[in-house]
Amino acid sequence: MSESPKLVKAFVNYMLSIKNRSPKTVEQYELDLTIFFKYLMARDKSLPTLGEEFDAIDVSGIDIDDIKKITEEDIYDFFLYVSKERENKARARARKLSSLKSFFNYLEVNKKLIDKNPAINVESPGVKRALPKFLSLDESLTLLETVENDTLSEYRTRDFAIITLFLNCGMRLSELCGINLTDVDSEMRSLRVLGKGAKERIVYLNDACRDALSKWLVMRESFTIKDKNALFISRLGKRISNKTVQAMIYKYLDRAGLGNRHLSVHKLRHTAATLMYQEGGVDVLVLKDILGHEQLNTTQIYTHVGNRQMEEAISKNPLAARKAKSQPKEDDED
Repeated sequence: MSESPKLVKAFVNYMLSIKNRSPKTVEQYELDLTIFFKYLMARDKSLPTLGEEFDAIDVSGIDIDDIKKITEEDIYDFFLYVSKERENKARARARKLSSLKSFFNYLEVNKKLIDKNPAINVESPGVKRALPKFLSLDESLTLLETVENDTLSEYRTRDFAIITLFLNCGMRLSELCGINLTDVDSEMRSLRVLGKGAKERIVYLNDACRDALSKWLVMRESFTIKDKNALFISRLGKRISNKTVQAMIYKYLDRAGLGNRHLSVHKLRHTAATLMYQEGGVDVLVLKDILGHEQLNTTQIYTHVGNRQMEEAISKNPLAARKAKSQPKEDDED
């Protein structure tokens, strides 16, 4: 893909250095904006809007004078394009709109280069919020037992500790992989993780987590370690990667008979949240802080998965015992 415009580069640097957005998020901003400018150029010059020729379009020379000409209609035209030609679903379109709004807001408010954000009144496409997939309590126990029973794996203790942290603490994949030895307090009652937007938070550890981590730390000493401060290491002695953890989780989900559930590592975070809310009765405001959510409405999705509570509520309806009377059978007609 060709280089993005200088103002886009400045914007992504601002989002990285000042707003503390993650590199992955900022990379997506730049990609969305580059596709947007390529589309406008392709449309105006009657160039292909897909394929290699589209990818090769050079938008690096787009400047503020070009950007000032962009209208709300151009943005709606772009979203028709990504919907019809690129087959972007509502979630992907909503993310692209967020990228555009943030970029134009940066030019208007921070840099004072434009008079109005042309995306300000563009409505975000409605995104259907599906209920999160998660493991039941019994399935979670089965997964842990599957790891314990894998006596042929020299990393069984590490893998058990990782899955225990996911299922008990609800941390994100990147948070777990980034944990250092120095992030764990001396009494192993809590640890520090770096969450979204480079925001730190304290994760408290229960007995299961302390036991699993203690056993892993003893085992860790028997390996050749290159990254001395990484809590979890790979077979090469380096900090464990996201991909290594993902592959390990998929392996044990499959062995536990859960491979057909289309579960991901992130679903273990959902499992922790759901079990704390459903089984442990944890208040949703406390759950918000445990998960590191900025907005309460992000956490509230877990309040809609309490099947047991809903079943019990329906059974308490005073009409629950009222059954239909048996009807006499009618004689068959001759």
